[in-house]
Amino acid sequence: MTTPEKARRPVAVTVAIMLVYIGGLLNTALGVLVLLSRYEVTADLVLPVSLIGAATILLGLLTIAGGSALSRGSRLARILLTAYLSVLVVLQAAAMALTELDATLSAALVAALAVIAALWIPKNARRYFSRPPVEAPASPLI
Repeated sequence: MTTPEKARRPVAVTVAIMLVYIGGLLNTALGVLVLLSRYEVTADLVLPVSLIGAATILLGLLTIAGGSALSRGSRLARILLTAYLSVLVVLQAAAMALTELDATLSAALVAALAVIAALWIPKNARRYFSRPPVEAPASPLI
């Protein structure tokens, strides 16, 4: 009896997964900073800054959860992470306009774009996510 050959994850995908986890943690921390910066803005900007900070925290946590599914080769996770990170780029651009965290937000924006590029540009990454899903072993009936 031969065992099926396990597909190896490409290095570019492993790097992207590591960037997703690190970026998710940093985006969560960045969201906390943006949320705390509401105390330094004018009264009319408190609500928008608070909402942007809360949304950044939420999307950062969703990004971490998506990294787990991405490590298993989920095509849906790759698409959802691209959507999450795209929304984060827009939120970070809005936060740059409303707060004074320009250098921090610029670094986070570049990191999000780097993760999106690592998920879609390398040819072997596209092949890894286009493979058919692994079937679960049949469980015995009880």
